[in-house]
Amino acid sequence: MAEFGTDMNDLWVFGYASLIWRPGFPFEERTKARLSGYRRSLCVSSHVHRGTPERPGLVFGLDRGGSCVGMAFRVEGEKSNEVRDYLRARELVTNVYRERQVKVRLFDGRNVEALAFVVDRGHPQYAGTVSVEHAAEVVARAHGQSGANVDYVRSSFAEIRALGLDDLWLADVVARL
Repeated sequence: MAEFGTDMNDLWVFGYASLIWRPGFPFEERTKARLSGYRRSLCVSSHVHRGTPERPGLVFGLDRGGSCVGMAFRVEGEKSNEVRDYLRARELVTNVYRERQVKVRLFDGRNVEALAFVVDRGHPQYAGTVSVEHAAEVVARAHGQSGANVDYVRSSFAEIRALGLDDLWLADVVARL
């Protein structure tokens, strides 16, 4: 579904956590967007980027239900394959996420299809719903290839707040770190 002013071959990417503050790929446009049917959740045990198999961290996933406000990035068509490859290498390290094309509504009223990575609830790293206390305990002690889990959660929380969003559960987790 192309929109006026964009090339049909352009790629839209939906970011909901670290992609908001560290996309790592070139883009032509960045705008606030809402994805319905999924919610941002600290529901993935990280065995690589923010933890290890022996001491897993917790990272965000798009889990079923609700809605999620994040960032949509428009990538020029000629760079779309390169960006897809980059995102697959980044997000599919242990295959806890599934690549999906989802419909997002940009805050300027446009509707676009975007690439997103949603959590696979059947994967062994799916942590499901965790308590504030447990989340803070796990995040406080975990460290992986991409750094401390605390840094990831705090940075994601800061960007979520910068979008003008309140997440009381996450605020409680961050306050305990």
